[in-house]
Amino acid sequence: MKKSERLLIKKKYSENIDDYIGKGGFSSLRRILENNITPDEVIEEVKKSGLRGRGGAGFPTGLKWSFIPKKSALPKYLVCNADEGEPGTFKDRDILLYAPYLLIEGMVIASYAIGAEKSFIYLRKEYKWIYDKLLKAIKETGERGFLGNNILKSGFNHSIKIFMGAGAYICGEETALLESMEGKKGFPRLKPPYPATEGLFGSPTVINNVETLANIPIIFEIGADKYSKIGTPKSTGTRLIALSGIVKRPGVYEIEQGKITLREIIEDLGEGIREEYHLAGVIPGGISAPPLLPDELDVPYDYESIAEKGSMAGSGAIIVFGYKEDKRKEIFNLLKRAVHFFKEESCGKCTPCREGTWIIYNTIEKISKREIEFKKGIRVLKKLPSKIKGLSACPLGESCAIITESFLKKYSDVLK
Repeated sequence: MKKSERLLIKKKYSENIDDYIGKGGFSSLRRILENNITPDEVIEEVKKSGLRGRGGAGFPTGLKWSFIPKKSALPKYLVCNADEGEPGTFKDRDILLYAPYLLIEGMVIASYAIGAEKSFIYLRKEYKWIYDKLLKAIKETGERGFLGNNILKSGFNHSIKIFMGAGAYICGEETALLESMEGKKGFPRLKPPYPATEGLFGSPTVINNVETLANIPIIFEIGADKYSKIGTPKSTGTRLIALSGIVKRPGVYEIEQGKITLREIIEDLGEGIREEYHLAGVIPGGISAPPLLPDELDVPYDYESIAEKGSMAGSGAIIVFGYKEDKRKEIFNLLKRAVHFFKEESCGKCTPCREGTWIIYNTIEKISKREIEFKKGIRVLKKLPSKIKGLSACPLGESCAIITESFLKKYSDVLK
């Protein structure tokens, strides 16, 4: 094990239920139900752990659960967001493949905490090949008494269903995900009301991503106090990162938050930059995160430290990029690919995003084809993000504007 790795999630990797139980699997669920730990006590323990959502926003998990009303005439639901669709993100796929029982245990505990008797895994269409594996894990978990009616003779009933998405990035946004599950177009909803009060089918709903839920059994296995001392006071625990780009050793790694820098991640875990490339920068948290330059990489990898640098840790997707010969051309082409993604994935609900992403991309395309002089085109491009920022219905349009604005600013020496 490399000195920069601290394993909590990966040591629970197991594709076999007997092996998972042998590693202490389902002991957290058993302890909660057999010791009559109340749902409120479960929520307080998660709050005490300091766990923040691993899907991108980093919202405190226990606090999110506490928003669910205690009494409701309608059923309550938990939805696991497995619609991992942003370029560079593939760490949740690792859990779905290699730790399905850890995820299921986390879902059952979370559902017990909020009072949900039914939960769903919203699986992106491109992960259809994982569907049968998840279905098998759910079935086996039920056969062992950790799912179904009267789980461990506690009186708590719970079932898990898998819902297949249709291949839309916008459905990673939690309200668009709910619309999709209800059989409608995946358009983001206006908020309020929030899912905690009016979510799936108008019922109180918690949406957490895969890695967030996979942390829940670990918190109850080692205790919230111990968990909260791992990482930093505001970025507790470990997290999975998806390292890709021009590094020699891309992959999914587990790091202790705040205890390793971006540069160490690249040089230690990624084994450095491939010889044919010059390092140009790093996108630290998914394609919507502003890039950091090579001289900004000595920053601890946690939510606050990355934010202080003007970017975000986001989804944990670290994309290392560079150039071989023509820096301006290759950086500009990277921006073009990022904007193209957002243009293609815009749901079209709101005008600023629908039209704005197309106009930004079309301007970049004209510059690429030399239909407009480069300097003049860049001047036009600089004016466009302000027409989208703060005006779109969800973060997609905002992300396109931010990545455009940040690239033009960070690489003003060549994009001018």
